[in-house]
Amino acid sequence: MEVLRVASTYLRLNVLGELQYRVNFFVQLLQSVIAVATGLVALALVFRFTDDLKGWSPAELLVVMGVHVLVGGILQSMVQPNMQRLIEDVHEGTLDYVLTKPADAQALVSVRELRLWRAVDVLVGGVVVAWAAANLGHAVGGARALLFVAALALGALTLYSLWLILTASVFWIIRSGDLLELFMGVYQAGRWPVGIYPGWLRGILTFLIPVAFAVTLPAQVVARRLTPEALGVALVVTALALVAARLVFFAGLRRYAGASA
Repeated sequence: MEVLRVASTYLRLNVLGELQYRVNFFVQLLQSVIAVATGLVALALVFRFTDDLKGWSPAELLVVMGVHVLVGGILQSMVQPNMQRLIEDVHEGTLDYVLTKPADAQALVSVRELRLWRAVDVLVGGVVVAWAAANLGHAVGGARALLFVAALALGALTLYSLWLILTASVFWIIRSGDLLELFMGVYQAGRWPVGIYPGWLRGILTFLIPVAFAVTLPAQVVARRLTPEALGVALVVTALALVAARLVFFAGLRRYAGASA
């Protein structure tokens, strides 16, 4: 497929560029370890006063934290850089260079940038999830591991779609970057299972800013809490989000004048 070939070319170029600054790996690793340590301290403080949090055990909450770090790594290494570049291209009129290429515009703006060292969070988050899963008291078999990866993919695609919708607002709103800052702020709520929040906030984190699908749902797979109904809703939400993102993006392109205007 043409899009996959273009994506692999961008990936190779970005990796070569990032490898020139290998010290960034150690900086990012230190940041990731500090973030995990901070999360562990918070969990320890919570469980000084209770044995569980809305039915979630310490090991299960550690799974949630690991998934939060892992998904955050995916967003900050693959999604955020491309969305930031899209905003810059629209402001500077350089999006023309993408639109004149014989490939799908949405695919191109979504794969041009990669922050390789930010993906350290994916590794660290995966280690935390694996360690927590080993302490749950039940084995996580191959089938459940595959379901966990599928749930992660659904969550990542849903958040990508939402991020693209917010980024595409740059075609109408000059300071659209403020919306992305707000999005990342709300994403921090995913450090905890969405079920612990009040009903109104749980609804926002499930359907408006779907942190629940991106973080809590994969954690539920590992903790054996996932229901078929929840998985079905996640599939529907992801499909709708992808369609909405594409419609909004191309609607914005129709408003784009470019440098040649």
